[in-house]
Amino acid sequence: MRILLVGAGGVGATFTSIAARRDFFETIVVADYDIARSERAATTDERFVAAQIDASDADAVTALCREHAITHVMNAVDPVFNMPIFEGAFAAGADYLDMAMSLSKPHPEAPYEKTGVKLGDEQFAVASEWENAGRLALVGIGVEPGLSDVFARYAADHHFSEIDELGTRDGANLLVTDDGNEIFAPSFSMWTTIEECLNPPVIWAVDDSGQGSWHTTAPFSEPEVFDFPEGIGPVECVNVEHEEVLLMPRWVDCKRATFKYGLGDEFINILKVLHTLGLDRTEKVRVKAASGGHCEVSPRDVVAAVLPDPATVGPRMKGKTCAGLWVTGKDKDGAPRSTYYYHVVDNEWTMREYGHQCVVWQTAINPVVALELLSRGTWGGVGVLGPEAFDAVPFLDLLTEYGSPWGMQEVSA
Repeated sequence: MRILLVGAGGVGATFTSIAARRDFFETIVVADYDIARSERAATTDERFVAAQIDASDADAVTALCREHAITHVMNAVDPVFNMPIFEGAFAAGADYLDMAMSLSKPHPEAPYEKTGVKLGDEQFAVASEWENAGRLALVGIGVEPGLSDVFARYAADHHFSEIDELGTRDGANLLVTDDGNEIFAPSFSMWTTIEECLNPPVIWAVDDSGQGSWHTTAPFSEPEVFDFPEGIGPVECVNVEHEEVLLMPRWVDCKRATFKYGLGDEFINILKVLHTLGLDRTEKVRVKAASGGHCEVSPRDVVAAVLPDPATVGPRMKGKTCAGLWVTGKDKDGAPRSTYYYHVVDNEWTMREYGHQCVVWQTAINPVVALELLSRGTWGGVGVLGPEAFDAVPFLDLLTEYGSPWGMQEVSA
């Protein structure tokens, strides 16, 4: 297996540190627009090679694949670049993996009721082309989407005969400080966080006639308090747009699918202010340059640039992060069941063991596990597939073997 890793930021660099401990691949080409970042990440292992790439250029992705005889392209950049990387991998005859799917576009007239272009629509639109070519695009294989999707397959296969709701629930008790004072420092890409939190959340629901469909609601809607395990405790969670809701119903029968995230009041208020001021916009605006004249910048890019780089906050971060899936319905004997499948990661542990903060580490480990399963032939397929399309047991077993076990607990109604 010869892997092209596109993106050497927080998740990409963490990916290399995890993969370096495994022997399932021959080479990883670490590519980034910033060659210095590529070179830093590539020093992790002698099997790594640094390269420069423009992720917005599909031809550049194809060329780099061909130059290094790449078999698998691993996308570790913001999802705004998904389609060029996706298309470049296909043109090169390589398989493809990502951790977030092609972007959505809200419905022009009823954004908080109807879906417009959904997450992943552009990729699923060409699924037959990937299938006919005998190539695999394994989409949404980070932590979220990714691990909760694996949990959905596991729950359906082993614990439930009928599923009422697949409810992804993520929360944390992470705290970032500077000189002892708590500061606002998102632990993941601010660009992506703005995208998913301010877009209309999507919900899957089956109506009384048995027909299922997706609809939208308002951002931060339907708040609920969820009690997270391993000392994290109760966190208020709200609806957020996320790929799980678009993936799970394609392969797992359920009456409802939701995604709720514990953002916290401060974070929600900041996001609302950014939206009110137009600082969440991606369209470039003309501003005065310091050297005179004018230049064009994206307001969202500016917001992301002025905040601390998520890859650097680990030494100042404390706490745990939890990703998981709350499944309700009937067990294999037809009795009511309510189970939370989860994965908790402690920042102190990931910093000590890998030198990377827990949120990016929890994201990066899942595609490494998936690639190892593909290299073994344990997982395999063609077309555009989500994690739900594969047997969950080998994945969860290998995740535990990597030293990061998952858990589950029954949840009272």
